[in-house]
Amino acid sequence: MLLLKAAFCRVFQGAFRLALPLLPYREPEIVSACVGLTTVFQKEKIKSVLVVTDKGIVSNGLVTPLEEVLRENDIAYTIYDETQPNPTVQNVEAALALYKEHNCDGLIAIGGGSSMDCAKALGARVAYPKRNMDKLKGILRVMRKLPTLIAIPTTAGTGSETTLAAIITDSEKHHKYALMSFPLIPHYAVLDAKLTYSLPKHLTSTTGMDALTHAVEAYIGRSTTKETRRLAIEATKLVFANVEKAYDDGQNHEARENMLHAAYKAGIAFSKSYVGYIHAVAHSLGGQYGTPHGLANAVIMPYVLDAYGKSVYKKLHTLGVAAGVCEESDSYQVGAEKFIKAIRKLNANMAIPKTLSGILKEDISVMAAHAEKEANPLYPVPKLMTKEELESFYYQVADWSVEHDKQRNSKSAGDAA
Repeated sequence: MLLLKAAFCRVFQGAFRLALPLLPYREPEIVSACVGLTTVFQKEKIKSVLVVTDKGIVSNGLVTPLEEVLRENDIAYTIYDETQPNPTVQNVEAALALYKEHNCDGLIAIGGGSSMDCAKALGARVAYPKRNMDKLKGILRVMRKLPTLIAIPTTAGTGSETTLAAIITDSEKHHKYALMSFPLIPHYAVLDAKLTYSLPKHLTSTTGMDALTHAVEAYIGRSTTKETRRLAIEATKLVFANVEKAYDDGQNHEARENMLHAAYKAGIAFSKSYVGYIHAVAHSLGGQYGTPHGLANAVIMPYVLDAYGKSVYKKLHTLGVAAGVCEESDSYQVGAEKFIKAIRKLNANMAIPKTLSGILKEDISVMAAHAEKEANPLYPVPKLMTKEELESFYYQVADWSVEHDKQRNSKSAGDAA
C-alpha cells in the first residue's frame, strides 16, 4: 500500500480510537424471555408493532411465543416474513409499506442477523421518510431516534441485537453496503435459548463461527479498549467451549444459552472495536453471490489470520490460551499457529468446508475492490492490505473444481450439439 494512503488510514483510525470514549454507545436492555416483553410494551406505550422475520422462522413456529404475548397485551401486530438471507433494499421498502399501512409504532425483529438488519434499516427509513437507502448508508448518517426496536435472536452468532450496523444488499448492483449509526442499536434484546433449539446444524455451526469471527477481529484490531478486549476473550472462550456441544445436541440448553451470550459479548466488542478484512471479503461474497455471512466468515477466517502473520501472533496467543488450545509457555508464534489450527479443526468437526463454490475469476477484481473500499480506512486492521493482496483470499477459498466441472459440461454440451 502506498505510504500516503497507509498514513491516512492509520490517522483516520487513530482519530476514531481517541473519540471512542466520547461516542454514544449503549447496550440493549436484556429480556430473558418473550413473556418479559409485557413490561416493555407498557413502558414504551406500544400499541401496534411490525414483526420482521422470514418464512423459515414462521414455519418453525418460533414466532408463536411472541404472538401469544402480543395478544395477551392487546398489541396489534403485522408480520413481514419476506426477509432474504442477505436482506435487500426491496425488503426494507416492502416492510416500510406495511409499517405505514398498519400505523405501527414499534418494531420487533425475530430471527438471525438478516431480520435484525432489515428491521434496523426499516427503522432508519421510518425516521427519515424522505431519504432512500442510498442516502442513509455509511457512517453516522442516521442521527434521529428510531421507533422502539426489540431484537429476538434465534441464532447465536451475528450479535446484531447489540450492534449499530445493518448490512443491506443492493440486488441490482450486486453489492452490500453498511449503515453504521448509534440509533440503530436495538433498545431491547430477548435472549431466550429455547428459541434456538430448532436451529439446523449447519446454521448452528456457521452462526457460531460468525460470533467467533466478531470476537477475534475485535480483539486483534488496533482500536480496542479494556472492555472490548475482555468481552472478546470471554466470547472466544464461550464459543470454543460450547459451539460443538450445541451443534451435536440442539437441545443442550446450557450450550445454547452460552452461545447466545457469546454472540452478545462479541457483538458489543466489535461494535466498539470494529472488524477487519475477514468481514470485508465476506460482505463482498454475500453481495455478489448471496453467500451466507456466517459461512463466508468461517471459511475465510483462517486464511486471513495466516496472512496477518507476526502482526497478530501475540494477540492470537492470548486468545488461544483463553480457548484452551495453547499454553502460556508457548511462543507467541506457536500459540497463534495452534489457535488458527484449532479454528480449522472446529470448522472440520462441524462440516464447514475449506472452500466456497461458485466464485468466478472474472468477479474477483470487482469484489476485492468493494472489500478494499469497505475496510480502508474504517477498519483498524492489524496489517493494512491492498486490493491486490485481498484478491488472493478469493483464490484461496474458491472451489475451482466446481467451475471446472461447469466448463467441462458446457464443452461436452457444445460438442454434442
